[in-house]
Amino acid sequence: MTQIKDNNIKNDFPIFKQAKVKKRPLVYLDSAATSQKPHSVINAVSDWYERFNANIHRGVYELSETATKKYELSRQVIANFINSPSSRQVVFTRGTTEGINLVAEAWARKNLRAGDAILLTTMEHHANLVPWQELAQRKRLKLKFLEFDNQGELILANLAKQLMGVKLVSLVYVSNVLGTINPVKKIINICHQKKIPVLIDAAQAAPHLPIDVKKLDCDWLVFSGHKMLGPTGIGVLYGKRERFEEMDVYQTGGDMIRNVTLTKSTYATYPQKFEAGTQALAEVVGLAEAVIYLQAIGMERVSSHDQKLVTYAYQQMKKIKAVEIYGPQTIKRSGSIAFNVQGIHAHDLATFLADRGICIRAGHHCAQPLHEKLGIPASARVSFYIYNDKRDVDLFISALQAIIKEWESIKARNT
Repeated sequence: MTQIKDNNIKNDFPIFKQAKVKKRPLVYLDSAATSQKPHSVINAVSDWYERFNANIHRGVYELSETATKKYELSRQVIANFINSPSSRQVVFTRGTTEGINLVAEAWARKNLRAGDAILLTTMEHHANLVPWQELAQRKRLKLKFLEFDNQGELILANLAKQLMGVKLVSLVYVSNVLGTINPVKKIINICHQKKIPVLIDAAQAAPHLPIDVKKLDCDWLVFSGHKMLGPTGIGVLYGKRERFEEMDVYQTGGDMIRNVTLTKSTYATYPQKFEAGTQALAEVVGLAEAVIYLQAIGMERVSSHDQKLVTYAYQQMKKIKAVEIYGPQTIKRSGSIAFNVQGIHAHDLATFLADRGICIRAGHHCAQPLHEKLGIPASARVSFYIYNDKRDVDLFISALQAIIKEWESIKARNT
């Protein structure tokens, strides 16, 4: 079984051997944006094109049949990863964003009526906000929001009251800014008591936490491959059978049809119904290989590793007076920390760290309403994953302290 040990698992990721910043080793702390890829995933994608490349579901020749088997086997691998009752309940998309848009267009547009409300949270990524804004304008729907408190945790005291008039709830499992792990199971249970379906954005959860859609009992769950060691341009939409049966087609074209005449078409059942055209075949196989890699480690171990690193980084950052951290205590936090340094803009800080070989994120992280609530234009963010170790955190902390010291020295000379 693959182990997570300092300076060991990095050997599986070729970028850490190849990429240097001013002759310094790469310290990559931006996995919430996209993760690095292990040899096995890179090889799986390359192997597809070298040995298996053919279109699926159409050819009767051996190569096409083999390609189809590998594609559908990949679907089963993903289904097992999230404990889906059936692989047919797994639809491949281009990512979390397309998955949310698919539900908005294929289910919500059909089933919601003027005056109905959709409940979101004020910590949503734009991908789980903008599609609902657009739909609300077109359908004259209402948008309602769960707020979060000063600790970055959702305020659920009045949830039952806030659900009045709500016909759909869509919320993030783990905040991409605050790192907050939301109590989605509790929220789903309350919503289902009122027969309200729930969509879970698991883009930041699937890479870090064990996901069991049976236990969660969510109606839909979406996530992206590139944040969990897989290729870009591939994602997953899980849905309950009854929800998929309630949905219209999303995109139309080849492979999602049953019969076509010049004047009328009938459509295949799910999942093919929602996979129009030629799919990202190599990327699907690459995502399955990423899941196999994570399963070899064990998602409980992944979660534990991330928790240890984020706790260590949090404790070290709390010692620096000029640093302000946003979000909950580490016990309710996944593998990322958003923060600011007094007197230094987040973008400047990220640039100064980049000069020292430290890769972090800066900006509003596609969560402008969240930043407005915090009263800040932007934040810096460090995010960890399985290939990070204590040494990465120490290098980051050392660079951060040096930058603050230099900045304070410059300020002192100019006053």
